Amino acid sequence: MKTHIDFLGLTDLLHNAASQGRHYLFEYEVYHFIRLIGGETPPQYLLLPKNDRFDPRSLHELPGKKVVVKVISPYIMHKSDVGGVAICGKNGDEVLSTVRGMTCDIPARFADLILRGEAVAPAPYRNLPRPQLEERIAADIEGFILCQYMPPDSLEFGNELLVSLRNTREFGIILSAGLGGRDTELFAARFRKGQAVVAAATELVDGESFFNLFRNTISYKKMAGLTRSRKRIVTDAQLLECFSALIETARHFSPTNGTSPYVIEELEVNPFAFSNYLMMPLDGLCRFSTSKSLPIHRPVEQIDKLLHPSSIGIVGVSARKKNIGRIICDNILAAGFARDRLTVVHPRARNIDGLATVPELTDIAAPLDLLVVAVEAGAIPELIDTVLSGNLAAGVLLVSGGLEEQEGHPHLAATLKEKIAATRAGGGKAPVFLGANSLGILSHPGRYDAMFIPEDKLPKNRGQHQRTLALVSQSGAYMITRMSKLSFLDPAYAISIGNQMDLCASDFLNFLNGCDELRTLAFYMEGFSDLDGLAFAEAVRRAVPLGKEVIFYKAGRTPEGKNALSGHTASIAGDYMVCESCIGQAGAMVAETFSVFEGLLRLSSTLHGKTVAGNRLAAISNAGYEAVGIADNLLGDDYRLEIAALSAETAARIQAILAASGLERLTSAANPLDITPMAAAEVYVEAIAALLEDPAIDVVIAAIVPLSPSLHTLPTEIACDERLSPQQSLVGRIAHLGVSSSKPLVMVVDSGSLYDPLADGFQSHGLPVFRSADLAVAVLGKYIGNRLQIRHAGAASPL
Repeated sequence: MKTHIDFLGLTDLLHNAASQGRHYLFEYEVYHFIRLIGGETPPQYLLLPKNDRFDPRSLHELPGKKVVVKVISPYIMHKSDVGGVAICGKNGDEVLSTVRGMTCDIPARFADLILRGEAVAPAPYRNLPRPQLEERIAADIEGFILCQYMPPDSLEFGNELLVSLRNTREFGIILSAGLGGRDTELFAARFRKGQAVVAAATELVDGESFFNLFRNTISYKKMAGLTRSRKRIVTDAQLLECFSALIETARHFSPTNGTSPYVIEELEVNPFAFSNYLMMPLDGLCRFSTSKSLPIHRPVEQIDKLLHPSSIGIVGVSARKKNIGRIICDNILAAGFARDRLTVVHPRARNIDGLATVPELTDIAAPLDLLVVAVEAGAIPELIDTVLSGNLAAGVLLVSGGLEEQEGHPHLAATLKEKIAATRAGGGKAPVFLGANSLGILSHPGRYDAMFIPEDKLPKNRGQHQRTLALVSQSGAYMITRMSKLSFLDPAYAISIGNQMDLCASDFLNFLNGCDELRTLAFYMEGFSDLDGLAFAEAVRRAVPLGKEVIFYKAGRTPEGKNALSGHTASIAGDYMVCESCIGQAGAMVAETFSVFEGLLRLSSTLHGKTVAGNRLAAISNAGYEAVGIADNLLGDDYRLEIAALSAETAARIQAILAASGLERLTSAANPLDITPMAAAEVYVEAIAALLEDPAIDVVIAAIVPLSPSLHTLPTEIACDERLSPQQSLVGRIAHLGVSSSKPLVMVVDSGSLYDPLADGFQSHGLPVFRSADLAVAVLGKYIGNRLQIRHAGAASPL
């Protein structure tokens, strides 16, 4: 899409504001900004500065019979809330009366909102008593803008559009678009995800791809005349040009563009209204800065030695007791690491548990591949100085916590970052640092375990066998509790990244993308380092064509704290929504809850090699409530499954199976299929086989309520069946169907702990098992949706 942007004019506009000591634009300057990026119809307006004498004859410059009067103040962003917008007749008396009334009313109304806590107080207004507050608000009113009144084509819901740019710390500048007007935040909160507003990182989309996202919103359907009794009010080409221009503008005034002196912190037009196929901005704000966040180079190629070291050193091992350092030492050896390649640094002990020691780091004969640091935070600065000055290690694991809040050292972490960056900038060799506050690393390919959890507390599945999953977590506790709880979870790598003082999430995703044996890359994050969310999304994009499945959970979904000088965008496209959108659009599966995250791990670990041809689901259960529950959960915020129509051949086959077991009077062939508690194992096996073989079915859920007396599901019964004929047992026969079919088969065992062996039996045979049908459907829907999205994207854009 060809755009028409005057970047020189935009820079001059921002420079003029900055030369007046402002890092914001007034509304009328925003209209000029819109014109400079190609907007064709900003409203005509007149300025009425405070204390200037109003000349009624100037009103003739504005078309129409009415004018819109708006207050100009650097601290009033939401003018309507304080009575700062009024429509009046286009004559001198009415305009003068309106301006004088607003001048008196606005300070009192804004003060009311602030004092009642209904508006966030700008910094100059905080803690002022009411008289002084009203005086300060009145003093900051710089005048009024008289705008041309343009009646919209329609006053119906959905006729206004919000578009905005907002600079975020983690993802750079984000473009958002959706339902506009005063109620835009209400729409975003009440509609399903992605229906009221969409958002994307401007570095990851172009105008066309963002427009395709926007087409799914209610806003587009209304404006395009796709709803009943509505006519189109804007062309697709207009919207595409608008989005393209904003994306190009954002990239130019980006925190990562060193050639532009300014960064757009926020640009919002709310709303664009429409009249006779013209897009008219009716309100706008813009904030800018000179802050730049250029990427910092890290020697990420050294992650290979961090995860596959040939030599390890440990600082912080006690010679007398089992402290954290000594537990790590025990675990490293238990994982099979060579004793003669492990060195303990201890000032006095000659050996610890038969391991050779050296009194100082500088006494180690050759640089280490990995140095594990398990000392108190106060000892870290001197130790890092020693490592940096002597080039003593390729990678450093900082187990120690407390670097962010050490008493007397409030900037300790920042100081260490600066030292590391200075060493690299000066051409010196510096290690990569993992942590601080890392629980450690488990690397089966590297044959070492540097977690500080004792083996008897967290047994690992030791030994060298195929592992296809990596788990990276900012929370060490979350990582180890998943490993303890989920018996199927046997990661090749389990990496606790802690505070990301140096190495970040994107560094590890990029490295793991190069590990051919890995198929599932799971990340639990609480926050990204500066712009690392953007880098992570770019790494997800690289992972998808490599056949990786990226599973992502972002903690911290609380509403965005609203800044007094911000528009609506921070509320409708807050940090979590932006993160979810960017990572999901890149191709990752984003889990909203721990249960969904665990469920996606189950599916990815077992179904990665299965064919996902579509979203047509068949389900079978021996309990009516499960059949109903499955049907009730086919549609979610970000997925859609469809109940498959059984082919005539499949329906007849199932009806014959039911008749052979005397069940034809109790139930009939349907989808979902309720085979009743009377059904024996033979019915389950034959019906599942029929469903898997139906070409009109893409995926099958088989739910078993194991309390039925017709099934051998007790631990003793399972053990007996397995002992006598494993291939003929219920578990063995269903597992054989699942393994031999190219289609996904998902099991549900909804029951108490007595039936854990049944669930474990299916799981050990390679089938994903859930303990509730509703969760199984929700997680499967998300998984299937992701697989289909990636397949369709690949078909549209060959990789």
